Amino acid sequence: MNKVPMTVKGAESLRQELEQLKKVDRPRIIKAIAEAREHGDLKENAEYHAAREQQSFCEGRIQEIEGKLSHAQIIDVTNIPNTGKVIFGVTVSIINVETDESLSYTIVGDDEADVKANKISVSSPIARALIGKEEGDEVVVRTPAGEVIYEIEKVEHR
Repeated sequence: MNKVPMTVKGAESLRQELEQLKKVDRPRIIKAIAEAREHGDLKENAEYHAAREQQSFCEGRIQEIEGKLSHAQIIDVTNIPNTGKVIFGVTVSIINVETDESLSYTIVGDDEADVKANKISVSSPIARALIGKEEGDEVVVRTPAGEVIYEIEKVEHR
């Protein structure tokens, strides 16, 4: 499997979630299953079935996170010299050439993307258009509504 790019913050967030699942959620679910078993007949025991479902979800998520972390290529952009070029992990400020609207996005891994927090996936159309370009360049982004032209105002490594 290919390496998956991930920021330091994204990897830390996944590690925290993994720790929560393993040290808090998993023991709580095991306890709930044990308590539900004590109530007798498992076929008609809704508490038991709900706890087993939670356990299945929890174990699946643990495996998913462990897989992602094992294939992660953690990139700390603060250790890379800022040349004004857009690369994975940078925060880029862009201006819509038509409307003069200013936007700022941090380019992150697929799992870290959160548009509300201005974090866009490296595989999103806008990030793909920006990667490799430099401050001052104009970039054409193809959107469902048509082409939008942005000018790269600033590239920050933070």
